[in-house]
Amino acid sequence: MGKMDEKRNTPDKRMKVVDLFCGCGGLSLGFQNAGFEILAAYDAWDTAIECYKENFHHPASCLDLSAVDHAIAEIRQWNCDIIIGGPPCQDFSHAGKRQEGARANLTTCFAKIVSAIKPAWFVMENVDRAITSASYAQARNIFLNAGYGISELVLDASFCGAPQKRKRLFCIGRLGEENEFIVERIQKRMSKKPMTVREHLGSELGIEHYYRHPRNYNRRAVFSIDEPSPTIRGVNRPIPMGYPGHAQDSAPIDSLIRPLTSLERARIQTFPVDYKWVGSKTEQETMIGNAVPVKLAEFVGRSILDENCNQGNARRLSFSSSPENHIVTFAKSARCEQLSFRL
Repeated sequence: MGKMDEKRNTPDKRMKVVDLFCGCGGLSLGFQNAGFEILAAYDAWDTAIECYKENFHHPASCLDLSAVDHAIAEIRQWNCDIIIGGPPCQDFSHAGKRQEGARANLTTCFAKIVSAIKPAWFVMENVDRAITSASYAQARNIFLNAGYGISELVLDASFCGAPQKRKRLFCIGRLGEENEFIVERIQKRMSKKPMTVREHLGSELGIEHYYRHPRNYNRRAVFSIDEPSPTIRGVNRPIPMGYPGHAQDSAPIDSLIRPLTSLERARIQTFPVDYKWVGSKTEQETMIGNAVPVKLAEFVGRSILDENCNQGNARRLSFSSSPENHIVTFAKSARCEQLSFRL
């Protein structure tokens, strides 16, 4: 199978997207699968851009997005409808030192770029704990001052089409909207129960239980495919000789228990089986662990398209009346019926 761009035989009316901090392409692929057109993607990590280019036809370039003025000049040319992106989040993350640093400031860089270009929409993704950070608060104020209504949700990927308990903050903005405008729509689209690994992959892994190294031995390390995976991180370690076991492990350590491979971890991140990976093993693990799950991105993208269609129709709603025959007509968009009522 070739690269991930869709073939088009009809005039393209899809919403146009630029992806910032694109990494290996999880957010882009999810939005593309939802029905968006990705115009371009940018990241400062050359290996991630190389991987991205292996999987998409549209332009992808290395760009220092902390050089805000230069980035604005580069991105403005695309005249996009929506900017999406997940600024690097290690300074916010549970795995990091839990202090803010230069990488956290990239969140405010993203906000400055969006506020200068002013696309109709934006989506910013980050770890859930970012919502309490000073950098996020600054970015939030930048969005609001630029005229965006914003919706903030912490989404668990296992309720949004991915077999993984991965909680991520999504800040979704639209010019001229009220705050929290899309929250109810997204909540209604979430599944009632979490997706398990078996539900997504069937018997593809060839195992019933697997090892995922815990941050400390107070946490379990063995998981069943009949539950969501724990968060896929940027490291993947073997079973240590001294692992003591944990009361909540789904099975005891034996010869059948093993860590997941890099490609299996990518599958739990809901990348397609033919996605191409480049770089060293360490680089691949980092790209996979940092990615937005494709199905989670697709879920958010479809919610935005639903909202955009619904609001677009509402804004095109017209009203006319005929006093002579007491007929009131409501005409929506060209794709919707005209409704007439006799009074």
